[in-house]
Amino acid sequence: MPRLIAALVAALSLLALPAAAQAAKAKPYYVSLGDSYAAGYQRFSPTVAKTTRDGFAYQVVPKARARGYDLKLVNFGCGGETTVSILKRKTKCGGLGPGGVDYAGVTQATAAERFLRKHRGQVKLITVSIGGNDVTACVKEADPVACVGPAMDKVKANGTALLKRLRKAAGPKTRIVGITYPDVILGAWVGENPDQDLAKLSVVAFQSLLNPALKEMYRSVGGRFVDVTKATGAYTPLEQTTTLAPYGEIPVAVAEVCKLTAYCAYRDIHPNAKGYALIADLVAKTLPHKH
Repeated sequence: MPRLIAALVAALSLLALPAAAQAAKAKPYYVSLGDSYAAGYQRFSPTVAKTTRDGFAYQVVPKARARGYDLKLVNFGCGGETTVSILKRKTKCGGLGPGGVDYAGVTQATAAERFLRKHRGQVKLITVSIGGNDVTACVKEADPVACVGPAMDKVKANGTALLKRLRKAAGPKTRIVGITYPDVILGAWVGENPDQDLAKLSVVAFQSLLNPALKEMYRSVGGRFVDVTKATGAYTPLEQTTTLAPYGEIPVAVAEVCKLTAYCAYRDIHPNAKGYALIADLVAKTLPHKH
């Protein structure tokens, strides 16, 4: 009987804790927003492609745990999202990641904003992957680089509006991390209908136009920017070569894209599990080690 009474007293004491104290015992949240990269989309064959838990947002969770952060992922990412649709689309997302939030009826931006307000002070990390779908059409233009500049002006305007809303909803201390993309177009060097000129131009577009704009966008709200393009070896001089089956001798930068994404094999812009792991590493490393 004394043990039963003690247990009841302990349970009642938990009920008496202030809401803030109870919240402090809950896992902090990690909120993921953006496009198919955020949702974890992968290509496995010419006919098989789907979102999986190999996506970088899912891989961030165990990698963050290794640095002392036990985070609960809340994933709003949606395949095909652009900086326009993330602010305006209210239809049901057909490309959610596994366990992703169904927010049909409101935009992705609004859904995330509401969650951040409701859990203000409980969100440790926000990642954003957006902008790639805004510029993909430029690949088909006669002058792709000339197309990227105006497209990125729109990305910066829309993206900055999104980030300001997220910052206001989450508060000044929540860590916001924005990612860019591997230069998958380097993969045009090989495979079906190869175009080495386009591959060369893509490096210029990423290094001089796309990434500087994204970096400025994230830093405008005190966020961090991780250069996935650089980390995946895109800026290695194309004169440096290696051998990779089945393509033979090719530039090292091209080989890295072939190994980390589905572009060389299937002309699909998405990373494989290894490519997503690299992105997750970059995101996790923005979190300082807890001692």
